[in-house]
Amino acid sequence: MSTTRPYPPGDRPESGGAAGAPAGGAAVPSVGDDAEPAVGRDTRRLSFAGESGVVPLARDFARQALYAWGWLPAEGADRRAAAEDVLLVVSELVTNACLHAEGPDEMWITCDKKVIRVEVSDRGTGQPAPRTPHRAGRPGGHGMFIVQRLCLDWGVVRTPGVTGKTVWAELGAPA
Repeated sequence: MSTTRPYPPGDRPESGGAAGAPAGGAAVPSVGDDAEPAVGRDTRRLSFAGESGVVPLARDFARQALYAWGWLPAEGADRRAAAEDVLLVVSELVTNACLHAEGPDEMWITCDKKVIRVEVSDRGTGQPAPRTPHRAGRPGGHGMFIVQRLCLDWGVVRTPGVTGKTVWAELGAPA
């Protein structure tokens, strides 16, 4: 596991709806260190409070963001594969929160020109890690292995005194 580039606690943008945001989620302006909007970075937040069917909900929300950011419709196989990788990582992170942490609380998806960052927060105490040794032929236990293989980096952020964690993953934009 890597935790080389987590956002420090409090550096992530706060929730605040935007006109025209998809149901259940809001486009949120990103905030830099000096509290000014970050140039070229867009963040969207999805709350899972009271929702059922959270994995397809998260995928649909991420797909809408990819359309808004021009990743979809994809021009060519590489761009299509990059968008599908984002949707797969979203599915894996939200599924892990469902299986191991009583479900996700929120998902944040952030895009700049080079990287998409997916964050899923939950109230679980466990520490996600790829199962080692990885056994491709066995059912289950592949989620974090897939995340590790597809992503530039991933990690876990915990806030002292707060129950739960945020699992994040970053994927590169297609060339």
